[in-house]
Amino acid sequence: MKNFIEEIRWRGMIHDEMPGINDHLNDSCRVSYTGFDPTSDSLHIGSLVPIMLLAHFQRSGHKPIVLIGGATGMIGDPSGKSSERNLLDEKILSKNQKSIKKQLSHFLNFESNEKNSALILNNFDWMSKFTLLEFIRDIGKHISVNYMMSKDSVKNRISSESSSGMSFTEFTYQLVQGYDFLHLYKNYKCTIQMGGSDQWGNITTGTELIRRVDSGKGYALTCPLITKSDGSKFGKTEGGNIWLDPNKTSVFKFYQYWLNTSDLDAEKYIKIFTFLSKEEIDNLINTHKLEPHKRSLQKVLAKEITIIVHSINSFKKAEQASSILYSKTFKQDIELIDESTFLEVFEGVPFVEMNKADLLNGVDMISALSSKTDFLNSNSEARRAIKENSVSINKSKVKEDYLIQTKDLINDKYVIINKGKRNTYIIKFI
Repeated sequence: MKNFIEEIRWRGMIHDEMPGINDHLNDSCRVSYTGFDPTSDSLHIGSLVPIMLLAHFQRSGHKPIVLIGGATGMIGDPSGKSSERNLLDEKILSKNQKSIKKQLSHFLNFESNEKNSALILNNFDWMSKFTLLEFIRDIGKHISVNYMMSKDSVKNRISSESSSGMSFTEFTYQLVQGYDFLHLYKNYKCTIQMGGSDQWGNITTGTELIRRVDSGKGYALTCPLITKSDGSKFGKTEGGNIWLDPNKTSVFKFYQYWLNTSDLDAEKYIKIFTFLSKEEIDNLINTHKLEPHKRSLQKVLAKEITIIVHSINSFKKAEQASSILYSKTFKQDIELIDESTFLEVFEGVPFVEMNKADLLNGVDMISALSSKTDFLNSNSEARRAIKENSVSINKSKVKEDYLIQTKDLINDKYVIINKGKRNTYIIKFI
């Protein structure tokens, strides 16, 4: 068995740990759980750190439990939130759980015959059997209001000027999550709960319940909330979250997110988001520092995490599409990718539709830039751009007398126009 704590410590994945946890882990095969919010049918990369914690836990010979918060998802965790979340019904939560398990199976082995095979559970299965009176009598009496009020997640929410306060529903969240830990402790021999650093208060409520109700010992471990060196939020782009579901975030866009990581962040991320060894990572960092312009660290990071989350074939397609953007034989190379990948590469690029019949006599460059497309504001602006040698068709520079014809079509329907390096437009011929 590998030493789990040592492994995640050098990777920078520990924020807080309860004293004695390392000795506890070294004693025998242990069981740990992490909860996941089922309010969407996909996880996003903000969930990757706790996922990687569970993966390293299993790779170290221990048994991970994934807990889908079917019950807690109906309440809403107040930690780090400024308002109460919408409640979801049981049918939607069940659908989301199936999707999440499929994504987590890329990291965890749920099918192994070994004793440390991963397990997925839903806290709705036991919480739904409680009546209110039973929960208040059997669980609520063990934790005082003073104890619950001392938690940062509660204090911050109540004292916040922008907050309208906290409902009783959300106030009980830590007690419900605490009971999850007690239930798993009693029924699955689970002694450790892991999560993000914002979950420390909720997790320690669980360890307190285990102590008071069962005279047992539970342990807490949290990972840091990832930030970017430039101060922007990790996992966010102008288009929103970076999802693990390729239907929500294309593989190409996912791959590009990691490829565009800064040098400083790449050094941190490659330790957290890959399974590469310390020796491999140290060598990569040293090599990168000698020739940072080659961005070898970002390329390995993007490759490794894309393969884990998606597949080797998905990575190869994303890598190929990325290289095409800077290819010297662009028109020839872009014909090698299918239309769906083409649309992923140029997602968000403005386009207009034109009739294919227009290609019989050819489409002149001035009208292609202005009158027929409105890409540029006027014919004179179009002429000026062409005279400045800043206009290209499918990455090849063109003059004013150039005619767009059938031979210029990509996938038999698209033509890419560039004005300088930053302005890209697409004509779709139908």
